[in-house]
Amino acid sequence: MINAALVSFGMSGKVFHAPFLDANPNFNLVGSWERTQKNIQSIYPNAKSYATYEELLADPIIDLVIVNSPNDSHYAYTKSALLAGKHVVCEKAFTISSAEAQELDELAQKKELKLAVYQNRRYDADFMTLQKLIVEEEIGNFLDIQISFERYRTNLSPKAHKEAVTPGAGLLYDLGPHLVDQALVLSGMPLAVFADIRITRKVSLVDDYFSMILYYPSHRITLTSGMVFMTSLPAYKIYGTKGDFIKNRSDVQEADLIAGKKPYTPNWGEEAATDYGTLYTDHNGLITNRIVPSIAGNYGIFYEKMADAILNNAPVPTSAEEGKNIIRVLEAARNSAFNKRVVGV
Repeated sequence: MINAALVSFGMSGKVFHAPFLDANPNFNLVGSWERTQKNIQSIYPNAKSYATYEELLADPIIDLVIVNSPNDSHYAYTKSALLAGKHVVCEKAFTISSAEAQELDELAQKKELKLAVYQNRRYDADFMTLQKLIVEEEIGNFLDIQISFERYRTNLSPKAHKEAVTPGAGLLYDLGPHLVDQALVLSGMPLAVFADIRITRKVSLVDDYFSMILYYPSHRITLTSGMVFMTSLPAYKIYGTKGDFIKNRSDVQEADLIAGKKPYTPNWGEEAATDYGTLYTDHNGLITNRIVPSIAGNYGIFYEKMADAILNNAPVPTSAEEGKNIIRVLEAARNSAFNKRVVGV
């Protein structure tokens, strides 16, 4: 078994990581670093609460460290874990700069350790269904792609680190990595980026809106996210030479995890039929449409792949190289917004 420990048992540890580590027979959730509140044993009685990060890293039974702390600590905590001889899963955003990401990638390779970036939105029902349609050649060549992640939160987040003026804070580095990762999975690295990044709420000190266009030789991908959308438009608008796919963002996993539902229970990740997307196709000038049942989402796939990587030397689910490329796009977006111009990647 792979003995794993969390850097934090806040929301991300409790909701996105611990349930899947606990449900996967290849992992043993040893414990978590808990600074003030000691909560992990109330849910996992056999887990250990580490008083310091140094204590966690010094524990010889730990094989894997999940770095799920605020963005500005990812580089330092991941580097320390690698130097201690531990495999690492680092939350998004991987690092603040692509230079930091490159250094961590090289260190992991030198130490012959597995380093992965936690990009769980690859395993949303929405995105998995889209990828199935692409494999089945229902979309054809891309003409235009629009992906959005809208929220309506006029107050500040109770997570202070997300609203403070610190490196890696703000919506671009919060939801941006999800959207950019999906774009890169679909089309690879863009040639250039044009971005608009703004503060739209009077109470906000960090960016809470962005829109960016990724330029490719044959098509464009537009990514949009904001905190003041009272109603959400379709999150996925995919236009191709053979078909168009339109779908709302409706993956149920996060809500179910927050409500305490356990992964791999009956109907896990299954969307309601009312949330299914629609595929439009042209048959000799006659446009028809059909409802496409969604594949069940499953964030557990990430840790299934991570176990395979550690135990069988398979590829990690999201590599440090992929994580670095996401940061390169975010850096180009910030450069573009500041200078009000298209920036090459």
